[in-house]
Amino acid sequence: MSTGKIRPGRAGRLQLSAISTKALNACQLYGIIDLSYIDSADIFRVAEAMIKGGVDSIQLRGKRQSVDELVDLAAELHELTTRSFTPLIVNDYAEIASRVPIEGVHVGQDDDSIEVARRKAGRAVVVGKSTHSLEQARAAQREGADYVGFGPIFATPTKPDYQPIGLKDIKQAHLDVNLPIFCIGGIKVDNLEQVIAAGARRVAIVSGLLKAPDITACAHEAKRLLLNLKSQTSNLENP
Repeated sequence: MSTGKIRPGRAGRLQLSAISTKALNACQLYGIIDLSYIDSADIFRVAEAMIKGGVDSIQLRGKRQSVDELVDLAAELHELTTRSFTPLIVNDYAEIASRVPIEGVHVGQDDDSIEVARRKAGRAVVVGKSTHSLEQARAAQREGADYVGFGPIFATPTKPDYQPIGLKDIKQAHLDVNLPIFCIGGIKVDNLEQVIAAGARRVAIVSGLLKAPDITACAHEAKRLLLNLKSQTSNLENP
């Protein structure tokens, strides 16, 4: 049974209590461990594969699990992610951050506000917000989000009730919003180049990683494509 206190790692200290702005800006590939796709017993194997493949941050998402179950899973998973300095973010339940030294929480449009999420966390954590239009992305910035998820770009079984927003607004979102933007929704290695060409600098991938035959290889290829973008951007900025 989970306690109401923050559970430090086995090292006996809280590590990476918050992600610095510089570290967040450096994140390009955001992996999401969605427990509607995998069994709870597999999260450590999946997380290890993601980290080995170069994923920069990991989110734990469990829509059917209780808060206590997610606290236990997050506490164990955090032991793994801190060893590689990979930020761990938990979806929906900001109160988990008051009980486990995770680095951030993520909220949707129908979840807690950014202000309430920070209050529930009770300490400095990154708070990201899902957005599904340019106006929602702008609103999330005004609200004080640290980053936004922008999508779904393509149709996705993860969000079957959401109409895909497509590629056309990605470039404008980056002009309007001065925050890290992670494009999300139906993104896979096979269509990632289209997303990058449309203006994306960062992506979050769910089923494209979780259902891949080789998660590490898939993450590695996605990261390679994103690093190529970063290299090209640096060359343009520093001729």
